[in-house]
Amino acid sequence: MAKASKSTKKFQSKHLKHTIEHRREVQKHNKKMGSRKKSKSSSSDDSEVTRPKGTQPKEVFEDMPVDEFFAGGFEVPKEKNKKSKVQSDEEDSSSEEEDEEAMQHDLKNLADKDPDFYKYLQENDKDLLDFEGVNPLDAMSEDEDDEEEEDEEAQEKKTEKPAKKSKAEEAASRKIEITPKLVKQWQEQLNKPSPKTIKNISMAFKAAVNINNANDEDYKYSVTDPKAFNDLMLLTLKKLPEAIQTLIKYKVHPQTGARSIPQKNQNVTQISNILKSHAGSYITLLKDITNTETAALVLSSIQEVLPYYLSYRRLLKEILSSVVNAWATTSDVDTQIATFAFLNNAVKEFPKSILETVLKLTYSSLLQNCRKTNIHTMPMINFCKNSAAELFGIDETLSYQVGFEYVRQLAIHLRNSINATSNAKEGFKTIYNWQYCHSLDFWSRVLAQHCNPEKELLNHKSKESPLRQLIYPLVQVTLGAMRLIPTAQFFPLRFYLIRSLIRLSQSTGVFIPIFPLIAEILTSTSITKAPKRSNLQVVDFDHNIKVNQAYLGTKTYQDGLCEQFVELTSEFFVLYSKNIAFPELATPAILSLRRFMKKSKNVKFNKQLQQLVEKLNSNATFISGKRSNVEYGPSNKTEVQLFLKDFSWEKTPLGQYVVVQREMKEEKLRILRDAIAEDEKARKDKKNQDEGSDIEVDDIEGDSEPELSE
Repeated sequence: MAKASKSTKKFQSKHLKHTIEHRREVQKHNKKMGSRKKSKSSSSDDSEVTRPKGTQPKEVFEDMPVDEFFAGGFEVPKEKNKKSKVQSDEEDSSSEEEDEEAMQHDLKNLADKDPDFYKYLQENDKDLLDFEGVNPLDAMSEDEDDEEEEDEEAQEKKTEKPAKKSKAEEAASRKIEITPKLVKQWQEQLNKPSPKTIKNISMAFKAAVNINNANDEDYKYSVTDPKAFNDLMLLTLKKLPEAIQTLIKYKVHPQTGARSIPQKNQNVTQISNILKSHAGSYITLLKDITNTETAALVLSSIQEVLPYYLSYRRLLKEILSSVVNAWATTSDVDTQIATFAFLNNAVKEFPKSILETVLKLTYSSLLQNCRKTNIHTMPMINFCKNSAAELFGIDETLSYQVGFEYVRQLAIHLRNSINATSNAKEGFKTIYNWQYCHSLDFWSRVLAQHCNPEKELLNHKSKESPLRQLIYPLVQVTLGAMRLIPTAQFFPLRFYLIRSLIRLSQSTGVFIPIFPLIAEILTSTSITKAPKRSNLQVVDFDHNIKVNQAYLGTKTYQDGLCEQFVELTSEFFVLYSKNIAFPELATPAILSLRRFMKKSKNVKFNKQLQQLVEKLNSNATFISGKRSNVEYGPSNKTEVQLFLKDFSWEKTPLGQYVVVQREMKEEKLRILRDAIAEDEKARKDKKNQDEGSDIEVDDIEGDSEPELSE
């Protein structure tokens, strides 16, 4: 279809509506004239059949009842309908042609009938005089086609790749490039800081921190120069907090030393909003900490502006969570120390605001990151447990509330596992895992650190710690966990928890009957039955809570159990090596060990037990000799506690034996670590050699391919 001309489009926009209305009136007039002509002809044809005067016309249904008429049905002439439709279309088209001819004829006669109007049309709308019949639908379709083509062209222009590049180039051209000169200019401006300067530096810092993040946020600044990046980092983390304190000086509480923000300062609202946006940059940096220097710089910067985040609870929790996550996941000891120092200083300055949050975050993060426990990760986990335990001593009342809640959860898990009779195989898995064992060990460290009577005397505490109330429930939960499944496969778990109870008893002074738990091992078939020989490696009881079934019944596992029994028994009794009641405490154990040695056929184990029994007897004799000169009775608790208080436990017969045993164990651990390190090094070297050989093979194949093709 050809495109309409400009004159046609102009006519359609201005005169089409008027013309169509005029044509419709003409059509109506022609139809009326045609109907009149037909009526005249029909009247002449029917003139012969006339009705006599005075007679009335007969009714249509006079000779037929209405029911019979409708019962006859109706016939629809289909072909006639079709023909009539075609005829009507032809009549419409012919009428349109006649209308067009009449319109042209009227316009030609317009000069004679109305010369003034004809002159007006010549001057103002000459196109109307040159009227030609145009189908309005054709014109409209042509316009729609034009519009669709224009839309398609515009859409193609939008979807073209060069347009996208141009937009990206325009966006990049609008960004301000950060250069060392600009950073130096900002540094000079910070000598007399203003909120606007601080905001610009914060925005630039945010763009620099998120330079590697694939997000759609459009930043005002861009960084490409490494020197400018480093200068901006140092400026923002070091100088920006100082500039903020220049604008708004903190109020320092005279007694606690806690900082607060003066609300009367006019810059408080602006700086608070800037730092609220600035918190995202801190969180991003904390997630990507790679070295101790960066961690210390970021943490010190956060420490300087921490009072501003106290009113934003959600942001404060996110920042603390990032710090705690870095503390729990890093493998660098210095970074752990830096993060712990920040947490310790923050909770001591604002205990009411963030202490409870930090205690819960540290505990949960510790458990989340201790699932993988081995000889490499155990030192880091132990550091986390010891440092987190120190935080629980800041407010012992609050710590008791938090501790009670978590120890109660451990007890509920244990109860559910005991009652899970329908699915006993799966019930123990919630207890016999590293997370549950580490949680029990952690709370034993908390109580051992803050419920020590000697430390309480040194700190001049008049009341005992509220945390002491958690000792009994924790011991009961630990004993229940050890005896849940008393099989030889989980003896390493029992040994781990026994060490936890020994530490708790040593620090708190609370007597815990641990020897019966150790003595149950002597009744196991892993010790009583003759073992089978194997070439398995020595079991690492310090970093495992379960052994493979391949170890059960082997000599390797039996020797390991014997060593653990002797070590734990001596560690338990050495706790009371200076106690005035040691002879009475050791006598049942000595009798049971002698009874076992008479039945046992394990010569090596019998020698170890004989040596242990001799040390117990020697220590009992030593204590009996010391207390022979005592004039007070057992009811005098004060004097009983002061018995041999100034005497070193290492000088007792059992103490000397334990010192030697610890040195031997430390030497074995050192040898084990060296062996593991050598294995890893050899494995890495072999891997590198394999990769190198693969590269050489690829090169050879690549060189030989052209020769083969030739």
